[in-house]
Amino acid sequence: MCFRFVLRIWLLALANIASAANPGSEAIVASKNIHSNNSTQTFITEMFSGSPPKLRALWLNAEIRKQLTNILGHAPQTLRVKYRQKGNQSLWVFDEIGKTKPITFGVFIRSGKIEDIRVLKFRESRGWEIKYSFFTDQFRHTSLTDNHQLSQTIDGITGATLSVNAMKRVARAALFLDQKLVLDQKLYPRLQQTIKLTQGLSGSTTHETTNQTPR
Repeated sequence: MCFRFVLRIWLLALANIASAANPGSEAIVASKNIHSNNSTQTFITEMFSGSPPKLRALWLNAEIRKQLTNILGHAPQTLRVKYRQKGNQSLWVFDEIGKTKPITFGVFIRSGKIEDIRVLKFRESRGWEIKYSFFTDQFRHTSLTDNHQLSQTIDGITGATLSVNAMKRVARAALFLDQKLVLDQKLYPRLQQTIKLTQGLSGSTTHETTNQTPR
C-alpha cells in the first residue's frame, strides 16, 4: 500500500479509538457523513451527466443465478436485476450484507471496467470507512478476469473486513452482469437475423410448393 493510503488508515484507526471512548458516536458520525450527496438518484444523475437512461431489468436465468451465487456466496434474492444503460456504460445498484445489515452500493461501469463505485446507504455501526474515496478509488478501471475475480488487488481496512468484502462481491457481480448484458446484446441481432433468414427460406419453400402444377 502507498504511504498516503497507510496514513489515512492510521487516522481512521485513531477515529475508531476515539469513538470507542464515546459509545454511540461512531454510528452518529457514519450517519452524518453517509447521506451527504450520495443518494441513489444523485449518483445516477451524476454518472450520466444529468440525463440518465430509463430503468431496465435483466432477468436472471438458471445459468446467471448459478454464476451470481458463486460470486456472492449466496443465491440472488430477486428474479431480476434492475440497471440503466447508455452505450457502453451501465449502472447497477445492489444491496449486500456487510455483517448483519444490507449496504446499498452503486456501481458505474464503462467499457467493461469500473469507473466509479460508491456506498449509497450504510446501515451498520462499523465498517463505514469503505465510503471514502481513498478506498473506493482502488476499484477504478478494474475489470473481471476469466474466473470472475477482480483484475486488481484491493487493499483492505482494519476493522472493516466484512464491509470491504461486501463491496468486492458487489463489484464482481456488477462486472459479471455487465458482461452478460454486452454479450446478449451482441448475440440478439444475430439471432434475429437468423430467425428472419429461416422464416424467409421457409416462406419461399411454401410458396414454391403452393404454386406447383399437379401432373
